Amino acid sequence: MPHYRDEGIILRTHKLGEVDRILTILTKEHGQIRAVAKGVRKTSSRFGARLEPFMVADLQLYEGKNLDTVSQVEQLASYGAQIVADYPKYTAANAMVEAAERLTREFSNSQQYLLLLGGLRALAGTDHESSQVLDSYLLRALSLSGWVPELGSCHSCQSENPQSFSVHTGHVSCGNCALAGAVKLGSAGLLHMRNLLAGNWSEVAQSTAATKSNVSSVISAYLTWQLERGLRSMSMVERT
Repeated sequence: MPHYRDEGIILRTHKLGEVDRILTILTKEHGQIRAVAKGVRKTSSRFGARLEPFMVADLQLYEGKNLDTVSQVEQLASYGAQIVADYPKYTAANAMVEAAERLTREFSNSQQYLLLLGGLRALAGTDHESSQVLDSYLLRALSLSGWVPELGSCHSCQSENPQSFSVHTGHVSCGNCALAGAVKLGSAGLLHMRNLLAGNWSEVAQSTAATKSNVSSVISAYLTWQLERGLRSMSMVERT
């Protein structure tokens, strides 16, 4: 069987038989794959602990007809301990990996992998609020998938003072041109979205709690619209 090597992030696992596990992995070069890790649920397994959600690993795999098979694993990074010890981080991480799984099923590239890697690293740290790391990740992941929100001038009249965002079109509009169903976020809310998308963390931290909450709701709605259904894990996310 042909074999290959890649680095990947474990998105999800579930049991197979008595001692095996099926893994959903976002890899750097091969996109999203599903693979069997044989015997990893045995207490004697050499690499079972390296194949848990939020783990980053250097993997050697054999190609299979339906599922690949993991043959070797070297841990590159583990963010699980820091994430699972903090409930807001844990719920945000679950939403991020679920979004990654949904967005990369058909197509992925190394940018999606690196984005998720950076997001999990930021979550495991203490520099940023977990909810804001999640919102920034979702906006960027959607953008890499082709759904880039247009957050500059009004889509209709090019006014430099837009006030609303449409989750249906991804466009902003001013007070005179507001689209039906557009959500009024005001200048502060749209600036916060731009800062999340650009990763301007010092500016993100300056936004009020109300602005962050309103923008979080809009990003969640935008994601749901583009994916045609919401993420199950979003209902568990603890917002600050």
